[in-house]
Amino acid sequence: MEEFESIGIATSSMLVELSISCWTGRKLDKAVSNEIDASKHTKVRAGNYHKHLFAGNHQLDAVIKYAANVRLWNTKRTSPWSDAGGRIVTMENLFAGGYKQELDTHRANYLALADSFKRVYPTLVSAMAFQLGDLFNRDEYPEPEELDNKFKFEYAISPLPTSGDFRIDIGEQAKAELVQHYEEHFNKRLNTAMRDVWDRLHNCLTHMSDRLGETEDGKRKVFHSTLLSNANELVDLLSKLNITKDVKLEQARRDLADALNGASLESLKESDYMRETVKSKVDTIISKFNW
Repeated sequence: MEEFESIGIATSSMLVELSISCWTGRKLDKAVSNEIDASKHTKVRAGNYHKHLFAGNHQLDAVIKYAANVRLWNTKRTSPWSDAGGRIVTMENLFAGGYKQELDTHRANYLALADSFKRVYPTLVSAMAFQLGDLFNRDEYPEPEELDNKFKFEYAISPLPTSGDFRIDIGEQAKAELVQHYEEHFNKRLNTAMRDVWDRLHNCLTHMSDRLGETEDGKRKVFHSTLLSNANELVDLLSKLNITKDVKLEQARRDLADALNGASLESLKESDYMRETVKSKVDTIISKFNW
């Protein structure tokens, strides 16, 4: 395991804990589930029937989808840290990189979408009595005043702890053991965070190499527009996710940026030379490192 200076990392990084509560409006209908089992003559519960309380209406779906997209965005912009969900973000990424500003924008947008849904909620419930027919059950719908607790967007940004934070009255030997234990734990988590970043890069490179190649019969492989956009996005993200200032990772990032320089979706699709050139540079990057 690679050893890192915990104090140096802690002063250049922060922990972010993001929590988004989002009511899905889906409900298990036990009665219908039993009816289906009975109609199919099953001897045990063979499945469950979950109904969408707002089927056919897209306002709640918009809130749910936005929450999912924010979680995905946060995963891309940060690195894993704790099992409890805390993720690590560099100070550079937090402010100069725009993470904090984007996070606040996402929070405002999410709450605005939730408020829009809550304003029309009583009308939507009345409409669903007609839309769902015999599946409608008013008792399955929360009262309007209960919705505030079902849509929340909260986050906490806190310092990354170090072994120097121990402030307990114990013997020096016991304290030394705790410090050693924390340093090992710290390095394990940091290695996991950096491993995640390297894996993102490796997955991007191997996918590009594969898609820019040919099939067994010599035909061009099909690739989507995201092949290039995802790679360019990663080039930008790698500078923000390099918590340990890993020189090898930075070199790989620069090499990828060089490989993408001048490449466009059209040129990759139309020019054999451009496609082969980019693939060659990508393969060179892959060969440089012990993944």
